[in-house]
Amino acid sequence: MQFNSVNFMIFFPIVLAVYFFIPKKLRTVWLLVASYYFYMSWNAMYIILIGLSTVATYLSAILFERFNGERTEKGIKKKKITMVFCIVLNLGILGFYKYGNFVLDTINGILGVFRLSLGVKHFDILLPVGISFYTFQALGYMIDVYRGDVKVEKNFVKYALFVSFFPQLVAGPIERSKTLLKQINDIPNLKLWNAQRITRGAIMMVWGLFLKMVLADRLAIFVDTICGNYRMYGSIELVLALYAFLLQVYCDFYSYSVIATGAAGIMGIELMENFNAPLFSRTIKEYWARWHISLGTWFRDYLYIPLGGSRKGKTRKYINLMIVFLLCGLWHGVGWNYVIWGGLHGAYQVVGEMTYPYRKKIREKFRIKTDCFSRFLLECAVTYSLVSLNGAFFKTKTVREALVFLKRILVKPDLWILFDGGIYRLGLNRAE
Repeated sequence: MQFNSVNFMIFFPIVLAVYFFIPKKLRTVWLLVASYYFYMSWNAMYIILIGLSTVATYLSAILFERFNGERTEKGIKKKKITMVFCIVLNLGILGFYKYGNFVLDTINGILGVFRLSLGVKHFDILLPVGISFYTFQALGYMIDVYRGDVKVEKNFVKYALFVSFFPQLVAGPIERSKTLLKQINDIPNLKLWNAQRITRGAIMMVWGLFLKMVLADRLAIFVDTICGNYRMYGSIELVLALYAFLLQVYCDFYSYSVIATGAAGIMGIELMENFNAPLFSRTIKEYWARWHISLGTWFRDYLYIPLGGSRKGKTRKYINLMIVFLLCGLWHGVGWNYVIWGGLHGAYQVVGEMTYPYRKKIREKFRIKTDCFSRFLLECAVTYSLVSLNGAFFKTKTVREALVFLKRILVKPDLWILFDGGIYRLGLNRAE
């Protein structure tokens, strides 16, 4: 059920009408029922997977509390085994459904060099919508309880709603138990009839629909026209397509976060800010601090810092950064092109940090101003260009196609497209 679908336009008002008028004690149960119905509208069978993830992390957290009460070396060992089992189970489900065929293809490719084969080419499976989001959210809660950062939630209905809350279930933001679970516990005490909050939420939803249906979907026509037949076009069209693709992805992804925030806000629940004008970033590091904030902070807190972060020297810091961004690339999509996409973002940051002292000396020696608008504009343009060009690995299906795409940018100049009206024949007319 897409946010911009007729089904959602019917579903959401019904959910609100019941939510606002039923007894306070039933609000949480109603939202859980609505959330499960929302998820089952994509594929009813996959409710089993989100249910399994919910039960596993819920029981693990309960066991942590019990093992903490033992206060023995045996209890600590049980606690660690439980955590590892829960992580392996959840990531195993995610890995099978999202990366199973990718792993098979990779293994068969390696074996093919030696004229061998596994005998299995593909699993006949459909990727469950939102599985990456709710898996990370559930694991985040479980790890927080393990660390002692949050208390165990013993009410299963409330915890299940935390994992499956429908506005942010399929596209984020990836919420933390410290904020969302606390608000779910306060639902019976909420004063729902707040005109200012309801109006603000409705406006945000309309703004999100505008971003999606007017901007992102129009940009997609232009981008797909060029990228779908990229061998027919020259450098200008291809560069413009990549620039437009970044803007399309931003409007598309940001629109879902805005609609989710607006819908949750109408119900009295505040979701975290997931985007903070990332396309005006001056560096790649700043870009990732402002783009998909919930995912970036999740990787920081549950992967980068546990790996050692920046505490064990620069070399280890750079290695940790590359590990995080390689996995970040794989999280965004299945294929080696996504791994390279993530790796390049990590490399941008490593190179940026390594060269910073030298760039600083050059600026000081030549007295280059860094606080003027022209400098800001230049740095934003460079950052936007680097992210956009890297998008060739995101938009194409294979690494080979991405390299051919980038090669054509270098060897097929066609400046006249900007002056002969040809740009208006790439899917969008002059008005659009």
